[in-house]
Amino acid sequence: MNIDLLSLIKKRASCRDYADKAVPDELIHNCVEAARLSPSACNKQPWRFIIVKNAGLREEIALKGLLPAMPMPWLRKAPVIIALCAEKSVFIHKLAPLVSGVNYHLIDMGIAGEHFVLEAENQGLGTCWIGWFNQKRIKRILDIPRGVEVVSLISLGFPSAPPALSSRLPAENIFFTDKWGNKQ
Repeated sequence: MNIDLLSLIKKRASCRDYADKAVPDELIHNCVEAARLSPSACNKQPWRFIIVKNAGLREEIALKGLLPAMPMPWLRKAPVIIALCAEKSVFIHKLAPLVSGVNYHLIDMGIAGEHFVLEAENQGLGTCWIGWFNQKRIKRILDIPRGVEVVSLISLGFPSAPPALSSRLPAENIFFTDKWGNKQ
């Protein structure tokens, strides 16, 4: 099997305009399966995905769950909103970061979330990572239990038009070899 992963990554962009079309459960499950197979610190797999398809809950998230000053009217059109949550292990996700200074659950969640959005892209779906939200309100809206952290929201649906690709820094501006500044 030859998958052109780099081409898929190059065409993935944040979608902010969704078609009025339901997303079949099978496509959502494929995205979750891709995320489920992600690596994680000590294989603790902290990810939990809350799939929000209910129109009333999506509306409440879009109107009451976001932080002020950055409206996202397009979110109301997304047929699915995913709450990407972390259920943390005491040792790996709470105690180990006190020693290392590394929030392992955030790394784990980033990997799982990106697996999710890449599989969505692979299936012709659009996504947008959303970090501008009020965690307490999202937890209340979705009745998320204490001890589970909402790390991100992800909108999901069929794009109404291909999302615009944003520019990226050239490779030579972001990598170094040996010591900082010594490009070879």
